[in-house]
Amino acid sequence: MEFDEFAERADRIESLSGDHDKVDEVADLLSDAGTDEVRVVARFVQGRVFPDWDDRKLDVGPSLLYDALALAGEPTADEIEERVAETGDVGEAAARLGTGGQQTFGSTTETVSDVYDAFESLASKEGEGSQETKTRELGSLFMDTPPRSAKHLARLVLGEMRLGVGEGTVRDGIVSAYGVDTELVERGIMLTNDVGEVAEVARDEGNEGLRSLEMVVGRPVKPMLAQASTVDNVFSDLSADEAVVQTKYDGARVQAHVGEETRLFSRSLEDLTDSLPDVVETVEDAVRSDEAILDAEVVAVSDGEPLPFQEVLRRLRRKYRVEEMRDEVGLELHVFDVLYDSDDGAVIEETLKERQDRLADAVDDEAVARTATVEDTDGVRREEADALDAGHEGVVVKHPESVYSPGRRGKNWLKIKPEPETLDLVVTGGEWGEGRRASLVGSYLLSVRREQGYETVGKVATGLTDETLEELTERFEELVVSEVGKEIEFKPEVVFEVGYEEIQRSPVYTSGYALRFPRFLGVRDDKSVEDADTLERLERLYEND
Repeated sequence: MEFDEFAERADRIESLSGDHDKVDEVADLLSDAGTDEVRVVARFVQGRVFPDWDDRKLDVGPSLLYDALALAGEPTADEIEERVAETGDVGEAAARLGTGGQQTFGSTTETVSDVYDAFESLASKEGEGSQETKTRELGSLFMDTPPRSAKHLARLVLGEMRLGVGEGTVRDGIVSAYGVDTELVERGIMLTNDVGEVAEVARDEGNEGLRSLEMVVGRPVKPMLAQASTVDNVFSDLSADEAVVQTKYDGARVQAHVGEETRLFSRSLEDLTDSLPDVVETVEDAVRSDEAILDAEVVAVSDGEPLPFQEVLRRLRRKYRVEEMRDEVGLELHVFDVLYDSDDGAVIEETLKERQDRLADAVDDEAVARTATVEDTDGVRREEADALDAGHEGVVVKHPESVYSPGRRGKNWLKIKPEPETLDLVVTGGEWGEGRRASLVGSYLLSVRREQGYETVGKVATGLTDETLEELTERFEELVVSEVGKEIEFKPEVVFEVGYEEIQRSPVYTSGYALRFPRFLGVRDDKSVEDADTLERLERLYEND
């Protein structure tokens, strides 16, 4: 499939407002994709280049993209940035390169596979001089791209396709295109974490092939998530006569894969193995199975006492001074679930109680998270009190018959925390400071997540020290999309944890709500923007206040 044909289809999808119409167009797009292209097309239409489990990244920010576009057309990078500010869309700016909005670069037609190969080349560039090389390669790619393709190519580089196509749309498109079972497609996506692979298997092997899809040790899946609740509502929310209660640690979620080698992955599926060699050693010492995938939490400790979450962040994703930091910040492992074991492969469709039995057989007791089964709210309160006395956050209460649903959040897992709620919000903009902070970004615009895009909910400046502002200003430098006066738009890549006094209705922000007295608590480096809080959760918190 020529990339320009893909771009034409993308324009058509973008113009549609109905979900069913979008599904039909996605189904047609998948059906018409070439034999070796369906994996790529299934990802591209969502704005993804690589599968979620793949740790390769283009690592191309807006500034580099503007420089690359400037190589392909007449405007300078600054002029391109101004056009992005005018249109609010880097794709439209890319399609209008040249004097008077006329395209000045070539019209050579690449295929979808050609574009993917170019992206693989970009992702492979690392180290000194890599940014300059990426700029040249990306500029050359745009030189061979007609206007319509340039629009969607630029969007794809930044992961912002703006088509209104999420995982559910592609799932339903696969079902429609290949006449396969919806539940099998959904199961395949959960197990492989790769909608492209599922699309190809559905096309080539149908339902039988989808049934054969399994988890693979070394390939992370999205973790199951818990929903907020209260002790008094636990049993009504669970609709159960008993509940499994586990300690909620103030740490970082990790997924441990044990096989020929042991690998660790974060909640956002980033590879943490090299950053956490001591946790790798703990896993290898504690796990008795030849192969396993485990859900766990790592907690920073000192003299056996848990330390705040910020201490864990000092260890995550560290590439340098790993051994030195290992001595400064010790980590403790608490395994609370098993997703895969040597005997039966994936066990996520077993009940929690059955998985707990497997966990007891697979992992030494000292590495297993504290777990108890209770039959009333008094039991939950006792476990919560014990967890708090030990310096932990609270408890997670789970339905004993619940299966493990990767990437899903629901009432089968409930988190109970006594402290006020916080929100994990995406930073989408900022504003330059004043006076001695004039060279620093002094406040940050915060947004909640929707299925497609973001809605603003407030600005935060409280809780930001001068040192933090300097670090954040440097960090966000490569994420600047546009500037108008003191206002800055950022590429949505960073998540802040924010405390607040209450949520109020407000016409000022696009979410329809505002945070009263928001306070910066920290950067959630363990979370991707897909893990940030949603407008739905914001509305639920408002209703429950």
